Amino acid sequence: MDKTLPMFIKNATIFTETTIIKDGSLLLDGGKISSVHQHGDFPSCLPEATQVIDANGLSVIPGFIDGHIHGANGSDVMDATEAAIDTMSKTLPKEGTTSYLATTITQSPEQTEAALRNIRDYVNKIGQAEVVGVHLEGPFIEKKKAGAQPLQYIKDPDIDVFNRWQELSGNKIKTITMAPELDSNGAFIKKLAADGVNVSAGHTNATFSMMQQAVKHGVKQVTHLCNAMNGIHHRDIGTVGAAMQLKEIRAELIADGIHVVPEMLQLIYQNIGSKRLLLITDAMRAKCLPAGEYELGGQPVHVSTDRAVLENGTLAGSILKMQEGAQNMLRLTEASMHNIIEMTAVNPAKQINIYDRKGSIAPGKDADVLIVDEQLDIKYTFCRGKIAFKGDRENGINEGS
Repeated sequence: MDKTLPMFIKNATIFTETTIIKDGSLLLDGGKISSVHQHGDFPSCLPEATQVIDANGLSVIPGFIDGHIHGANGSDVMDATEAAIDTMSKTLPKEGTTSYLATTITQSPEQTEAALRNIRDYVNKIGQAEVVGVHLEGPFIEKKKAGAQPLQYIKDPDIDVFNRWQELSGNKIKTITMAPELDSNGAFIKKLAADGVNVSAGHTNATFSMMQQAVKHGVKQVTHLCNAMNGIHHRDIGTVGAAMQLKEIRAELIADGIHVVPEMLQLIYQNIGSKRLLLITDAMRAKCLPAGEYELGGQPVHVSTDRAVLENGTLAGSILKMQEGAQNMLRLTEASMHNIIEMTAVNPAKQINIYDRKGSIAPGKDADVLIVDEQLDIKYTFCRGKIAFKGDRENGINEGS
């Protein structure tokens, strides 16, 4: 089958921006969603050699957008090579991820700059997950909340350093994780926010009042909620409480049941809701690989069957797949498929200002599309209109032309 041909998906439940279409169909052509049709409302004619997929009993939803991922399948963003990004981009569609922010870790300026130049020069390929920018995690963070970030390279916010890095990246830094309490007068945050950078509070010791002030300066997000930050206390609800109380903030969430236990996932969902949550993986290079010894930010990491930890037991990213995080939220909370779409596609796209082309099913948008069953098992992943992953062949899908 020629996977570059136009695709017509029929008999599916389609989750569009505004409605749910039963027994609908859609045409993918030229890397875009060409048209969406109600039951029986087929195009008068299909483009020549269109491939037809009968998705009876299945759903069509937007591809997942992972706004925080360091690596997968043996590769890491900090490897600073085309091959590393290629490996990640080829691997991620298997878990439903069709675009992502390549995420750095606190490292030497030389290594950080090499990684940024590599993303600047990387050319996205049709049929792979698209790198839509950079998430700069550190180095402007609180040492007491470093987590797996190497202490020796942490520094105070420096606008000259950031500006140099943004220029080196080709203006591809879309999100930055920083500790807002280190920017006492808010000048750093205000400048980044004015330039359209998504400023996320993370690896932080900020109190609730500090977060209130940070939001006024331009903070719009919290990084991996509950991890590497002060928790809720009855005399100061801190950064976690701020994410719940301050409606201007969206919060990243690693829904693996390890970084945040199932009961806390439920509490977070009940108090924040799907409109302000961003499901992420924060995955490192060991994702998709066997248990063993690996590396993150120049530090040895031991990976077991369900987690990655430093020598001292600190969690070092995750080995979570986006599909698994979404399935966990579907299983543990009252989230519907619509809510899952908000947390995995709509919100991430809006947060980094790419909702005009990604994050929902609508004509003219990139054909980043998943065909899934009710349990979010992935049958097909399309990256800009090309099949990037095909699931179990015993899935009852009929293909034709």
